[in-house]
Parts: sequence; structure tokens; C-alpha cells
Amino acid sequence: MRVELVTIGDELLLGDTVNGNAAWMGRRLAEHGLEVTRSVVVGDELDVIVEAVEEALSRADAVIATGGLGPTYDDLTRDALAKAAGVALVRDAALERRLRERVAAAGRELQPMALRMADVPEGAGILVNSAGSAAGLRVRLGGGVVYALPGVPFEMRTMIDEVVLPELAGEHRVARRTLRTAGVWESVLATSLAPVEAMAGIRLAYLPDPAEVKIRISATGADAPGLLDEAEASVRELLGDVVYGAGEQTLDRVVHGLLAERSATVATAESLTGGLIGAELTRMPGSSATYAGGMVTYSTALKNELLGVPADLLEAHGAVHPDVAAAMAAGVRERLGATYGVAVTGVAGPEPQDGQAVGTIFVGVASPGGEPRVIRPSLPVPGAGPEIREVLRRMTVVHALEQLRRVILGLGAGPAEASGA
Repeated sequence: MRVELVTIGDELLLGDTVNGNAAWMGRRLAEHGLEVTRSVVVGDELDVIVEAVEEALSRADAVIATGGLGPTYDDLTRDALAKAAGVALVRDAALERRLRERVAAAGRELQPMALRMADVPEGAGILVNSAGSAAGLRVRLGGGVVYALPGVPFEMRTMIDEVVLPELAGEHRVARRTLRTAGVWESVLATSLAPVEAMAGIRLAYLPDPAEVKIRISATGADAPGLLDEAEASVRELLGDVVYGAGEQTLDRVVHGLLAERSATVATAESLTGGLIGAELTRMPGSSATYAGGMVTYSTALKNELLGVPADLLEAHGAVHPDVAAAMAAGVRERLGATYGVAVTGVAGPEPQDGQAVGTIFVGVASPGGEPRVIRPSLPVPGAGPEIREVLRRMTVVHALEQLRRVILGLGAGPAEASGA
């Protein structure tokens, strides 16, 4: 089942309204095994809407159009579907009666223009809108079908779930699961998972975020759940400890869980991230049980005064150096009395610092016994301009939490040093 989306409205084209409907529909349809192959936005012009619908039907089995079903003269979806089908608009008595009843129940006077919402292309199916006034439409054109739904998000979502999905998904069985990884390039993951990609009935999707990649596994067929279990087991076997969680198990939650199991705590010392690691570690309710606290030592002097980083080390190498990261991690662990200490220092840009290039980052993790672990993740520098800073800072947070996870579990540094994202 191939589906295309047509979202209608000048407000979408002009940027007055963000097109959240298309994003929501794409996710929702994919959850039910329906392949969204294209999504377009068009304005409130009759012939443009007709053209968009006809082009979409030339490729897809079904088209879902949202918007343009209201009572005003710029709501042209009904007119466009009638023109595409070569039929007239006719007044539906049941829809008119429903409109009058809704208006009367609200204690308002029906405006003549509102009755436009009772006009439908001749022969069209009427879709009940339990969440609003404007009914949806089902129009069969050629070998496909068009579902026209209101653009109001709550109404559209209700009709997708109550009407469209039951009709389109039918007996098509699909099961999905998402695994989470950190510190590995998307291309490296895809190469490793080639054997899973080749499994019949299995499809993998890679959803990258800064320094993280979620792997969505989709299984279809009569035994979709069993096939999904088999594919997940294969993914975990091929990737090993690179997989840190599944579903809604975010990295901060995983770290807190590992700390809680060991009655352990962590403290943070941050330079370039300016408190972002601490913010991430305090998102979860109850995080105070495992997060001791943190220090933002942005200036070089404070690294010495608050964390005890040797002054001669800072003078010789500056703030961006692996030994500085190690000393920061050990210092914050000692001063805040935590089981583990995590520290980051580096250059987030957009300009180099102390002779170090943008993207030079060091992550240190101190633990009971032994020397602190320090890694230098290889971070891609995302273009130019101020956006570099935020992307690199977010990547640094992920690498810091991932190295903490690996240290707690007694794992090696992993691929971060070589790949970094």
C-alpha cells in the first residue's frame, strides 16, 4: 500500500503555520505498515489542488489530503475533488441536518456560508468527523482513493485513527521496535547490519540525532511479532554493546538505572557544554538519588581553583587537553563525593581556541580505583556559523553519558574514539 500526502493551505506555504499534520501522518501511517512515498504542500488554488491530487494518484494507491474543508470561500478541497472526478457538488441532507443541530446545540445562529460544509462531490463517501463540524470525504478516482480530511490537527488525527487506518491497514500486519545506539556513524551501523537488511519481511530505518542513531526495525507478515524478535536478536548480536537501549530508554535514563543498581552517584564538571550534561542528568524525576551535582568551570582559572587542575598543566597546554579532562573528572568526583566523575573540555567554535581546532573535544570519566578514562571523539564539524556550537555541544553531552555508561559496565571505550558520531 503506497500512500501520498497532500496538505492544503496558503498558511502552510507562507510559513504562518508549521506543517505538523504531515509529520504526524507519516509516523502514524508507518506504524501501521503503510508506506508514505511522497508529501506535498499546495496553496488554496482550485487547479493546483486538482493537479496535486491527480499526480499523486498516478503513483499511489491512496492519497490523504488535509485542509480546505471549512466553510469559507478559500476552502476549495470539495470543489477540487468534484472537478477531478468530473462530477457536480451536491447538498447532502444528512450533513446539513447535522450542521444545523450542532449550531443549535451551541446556542448560535447558523451562517449561510457554513452550509458549504454540507456540499459533497456526487458519489463521494462521507466520513464521520466525531471531533468537529467538517465531514471528511472518500472519493474513488481511477484505480485509487482520496481521503479528504479537515486540517484542524485534533480532527485530522481522530479521523485517521477512527476511519482511515481501519480501512487502509486492513489485515496488513506489522510490528515495529526501535533500538538506540550512541557514538557510531550511521553508515557503520548500516554496513554491520547488512545481513538483517537481507531478511525477508524485515526493513530497517536509521534515525540519526547528534552522536546518536536510532534503528527502527519493521516486520511484516503473518508472523510479524516473531519475525521482529528474530531480527532484533540479530541486530543486538551484530552490534553488541553499541546498543544501549530500546524504545523510550534514553541514554540519561539508562545511566541513572545503572547507577541506581549499584547505589552509585555521578558528578559532572563542564567547560564547553556549560551545564548541559547536568541538565540532561536532571531531566528524569528522582534523578537526585544518583546525580550528586556539578560544576561549570568555564574559565581556565576556575578549573584550577574549584577542581584542582594543576596550574602548570593549564599553563603548559591550555584548557583543551586530555590531561585537563582527566584532572577535571577526578577533581569533581573528589570534591562532590561522588562514585563517578564526568568532565568535558573542548572547542565548540565557531573559532579555534588555544591553537586547537573547532571540534576538538576531550571527555574524561573518573571511577573508584585506577586512572580516569579520557577519549577524544572524532566529531564532524557541521558547516560554518554559530550552529556549529549547539551541534557540537549536544554531541559532547551524548559522548559523555555514553562513556559513563561504558565505564560503569566495565566496557572498553568502544568505537567513539574512531568514529565519534
